[in-house]
Amino acid sequence: MIDFPPKDYIQTKSAVPGIAIYMPKPPEETHQEVVEFHCPQCDGVSAYSADNGGLTCTFCGYYEPPQQEVVGKHAEAFEFTVETMERVAHGWGTERKELVCNRCAARTTFSTDMLTHTCPFCGSNQVVQVKAPQDVLRPRFLIPFTVTAEECRKKTAVWLQDSWMLPAELSQLANKARYTPIYIPYWTFDATTQAKWRAEVAHQTVRQVYVNGRWQSRTQTEWRRESGKAVVEFDDLLVTGSQYLSQHLLRQVQNYDVAALVPYDASFLAGIQAQAYDVDLDAAWEKGRRAMRTKTKAACKGQATSRQMRNFSMDLAFKDENWRYILMPLYLATYPYGSETYQVLINGQTGMIAGSRPADWKKVLLATAGMMLPAILLGLLTLVLANVPGMDSDYVPLVGSFAAFAFIVGLIVAIITVTQAARMDDV
Repeated sequence: MIDFPPKDYIQTKSAVPGIAIYMPKPPEETHQEVVEFHCPQCDGVSAYSADNGGLTCTFCGYYEPPQQEVVGKHAEAFEFTVETMERVAHGWGTERKELVCNRCAARTTFSTDMLTHTCPFCGSNQVVQVKAPQDVLRPRFLIPFTVTAEECRKKTAVWLQDSWMLPAELSQLANKARYTPIYIPYWTFDATTQAKWRAEVAHQTVRQVYVNGRWQSRTQTEWRRESGKAVVEFDDLLVTGSQYLSQHLLRQVQNYDVAALVPYDASFLAGIQAQAYDVDLDAAWEKGRRAMRTKTKAACKGQATSRQMRNFSMDLAFKDENWRYILMPLYLATYPYGSETYQVLINGQTGMIAGSRPADWKKVLLATAGMMLPAILLGLLTLVLANVPGMDSDYVPLVGSFAAFAFIVGLIVAIITVTQAARMDDV
């Protein structure tokens, strides 16, 4: 009698209820317990260098060039199928430790030879080290670091003094801040959306009507039914896999060039921290679909003959959906000022910088008072002139109107200034 299921076969998902489907058991992947990168000259520890894109010995400086080729937009993408999820690799391909922050709950991984006791997200020392899990999907591609920590320091120093509203001593903190290189998880999605839409679109018509013995022009709104079709292609839509970074700041530094993608290799993570995704594929794809739906809806509305419409509806279909799990280079830095801790993000490929900065409210309030000073002086002058005997009565209203105008302008500029200052530390 033949055993069923056959040896080395496992049950997989069936599209027909009541029908069992079996497939060959995928080969078990063994994870190397430790992969250390040692210098071939002095046996010292090597780490990835953003200066030259290879492994550099931290002791003797020996340089080992990279062995990877750039694949860019030709990087392999995966379909949303059960078979795909069963055959993708898991883990990091090397043993790594995981740092769990007790303050912000962020999790990062780092090489076993690294000695780190600080959370790169919030700067807290309240961290716990554990063994990094190997059950997460392994990234297939990444963009290597090309910006160095020294370049980050220079960019931050300029950024911390590019506004008069900032404290004067703030730029000095750029040299004291620690710039932690870390690979951030990202999902990229490709898809094509096909939409059919319909709506009632407003059209303005001018008609002549006879009222009270004369003709008058009247504008009327006429609602006309319109419909159409839209096809929008999405290529490498980025959705972050990290929930512990400010999405507001992350979007400002997200100008990555995916044409620089290279196949993942553990050597790129030598001496560099990395974060595994905490936003899984399903949640990321839902975010991606919402973004695609919003853009497709805008494309449909753009086909209408008028922007004013009502009863809009859209039938949307997705096709050719693919995904990738990749790592993106990012520098994180935190610096204390007063009783607060501020965060800086720098793109490890392009050098784009964003972050939160404290405003010097003494400067802001003095500047605001200076903006209102002309209106106050003109107002006082108006009062003085109004009480001067024999003063021409035409001068008083004129000066008063200047005072009112100066007050309105000063108030508007003051409100804009205070709003800009308040947004500096907006995360």
